[in-house]
Amino acid sequence: MSDATRPSLLSEPLRDRARAWAADDPDPVTRAALEALLTDAEGGSAAAAAEITDAFRGPLEFGTAGLRGRMGPGEHRMNLAVVSRAARGLADHLLGLLGGAGTDTAPLVVIGYDARHNSQAFAERSAAIMTAAGCRVALLDRHGPTPLVAFAVRHLGADAGVVVTASHNPPADNGYKVYLGGRAAEETGRGVQIVPPSDAQISAAIAAVGPVRQIPVASEGWELLGEDLREDYLTAISAILDPAAPRQVRIVHTAMHGVGHEIATTALARAGFSDVHPVAKQADPDPDFPTVDFPNPEEPGAIDLALELARTVEADVVVANDPDADRCAAAVLDPHLGAWRMLRGDELGVLLGSAVLERTRAGGVAQSVVSSRWLSRIAQAQGRPATTTLTGFKWIARTPGIVVGYEEAIGYCVLPEVVRDKDGLSTVLLVAELAARARAAGRTLIDDLDDLARRHGLFATDQLSIRVEDLSLIGRMMQQLRTTPPSTLAGAEVTALTDLSRGSVETTGLPPTDGVMLMTAQDDRVIVRPSGTEPKLKCYLEVVEHVAPEASMEDLTAHRERAAERLQRLTEDMRRALTLPD
Repeated sequence: MSDATRPSLLSEPLRDRARAWAADDPDPVTRAALEALLTDAEGGSAAAAAEITDAFRGPLEFGTAGLRGRMGPGEHRMNLAVVSRAARGLADHLLGLLGGAGTDTAPLVVIGYDARHNSQAFAERSAAIMTAAGCRVALLDRHGPTPLVAFAVRHLGADAGVVVTASHNPPADNGYKVYLGGRAAEETGRGVQIVPPSDAQISAAIAAVGPVRQIPVASEGWELLGEDLREDYLTAISAILDPAAPRQVRIVHTAMHGVGHEIATTALARAGFSDVHPVAKQADPDPDFPTVDFPNPEEPGAIDLALELARTVEADVVVANDPDADRCAAAVLDPHLGAWRMLRGDELGVLLGSAVLERTRAGGVAQSVVSSRWLSRIAQAQGRPATTTLTGFKWIARTPGIVVGYEEAIGYCVLPEVVRDKDGLSTVLLVAELAARARAAGRTLIDDLDDLARRHGLFATDQLSIRVEDLSLIGRMMQQLRTTPPSTLAGAEVTALTDLSRGSVETTGLPPTDGVMLMTAQDDRVIVRPSGTEPKLKCYLEVVEHVAPEASMEDLTAHRERAAERLQRLTEDMRRALTLPD
């Protein structure tokens, strides 16, 4: 059969949309890639047709996380055309809100970017478009960490901030994160990621942008932010440290091929932590992340090189940043196991949170609903406020009067007046100080956790994730859990089921969200919710062991073993409860 008579694998409307998009694409690389896909699809390539179908299944959605997706041609991908529309839409939203186009009172926007493929090009294009629209724009002079932009929004009184980053996503992805500040946000929301209704308003402004090739693009007119901003940031995050605390501690640091190495090691050195060993193969930015399967410190194997170095140099602690350095993880030698292990996000959260509470006289804590209750118990025991929020730092950081906020996904805000978002670099400094204090006392961070368990109970957490190909299965599993929940979990009676989608601030302390919370007679807790970024149903498991104040090391080891066993039983019970009938 000739090409002229072979049936097309693409519908005519889809083919026309793809061709029109290619004609409007300002990037010759993605334009050529799409034209090649169209040729292959017309030639009978099912793979090319499937790629085009997916790339044009609708615009890449702009939401409270901004934009994030796979790079490539098409309206459902991250590319120069999609970023151009986002930049112009954000500019139009800010100018409509604040006015002053082209004057000294125009909205001020700070733009930064990480070291991923295309990040610099996307950032520079955004600066050129927003300048042409009439905004005042300050662009970072080179790639840098996400917390630096969040800091700059507050520090410079900017009305908005943009970071081109996909954080710890795979190498093929990129994203466009937006902060509001200055005159565009209330006090508690300045320098915080967007929330409704701003996301919908910006999305509507983006949708109203005309053809990409008709968007004005300036060739100059924006300011470059350089060393002065980085110096101000380094000075500001050093405030987390106690000048009188010990500094003798051996640290291994990995930047996970991202942009955190320079600032993290500079900040540690200036603070007096001189015994720092970077993981050389992961120190320099590399958008292909060659030594890890997935550039997230939480993923199995991601910190293997750091642990190998830690054993070699006999380190006291490993600290790991994700590629854009807004998250931080830590690993230590666990005397209960006689082996190195990563601290769970909740364990590090409670160590950091309790330390901040000790050095402040007022203010409370905030954590996401899926994070452990441990830090809340500690704060409440001190008569300090403890707030539970929806998942995401866009909610945690908005809590009035907090001195520390965290989420179990290794996100920590330890200096909310400096960076009102998760900041993996100020966290590195505080982890280093806590490890140095423990070493000076002949202890480890695990000993500090044991002391907290003796005073407040041992809270142990884990996760069960169920990945699906068919997204409708997630809704079916959630409905099954709501209508036929398990009567027992890990051998204990289920005493309460709370449908978080039917809740309210008055009844649950949270706005309605798609989730279910189960409580047992043993004070164990399970929260089930769909993932906001992946085709997964996620179960957050927590068990509580009540520990005697005088419990010995052997007692604590037994409590940890029992907690691990209960978590395993919870995992098995929840897997059965969420299994759909054939």
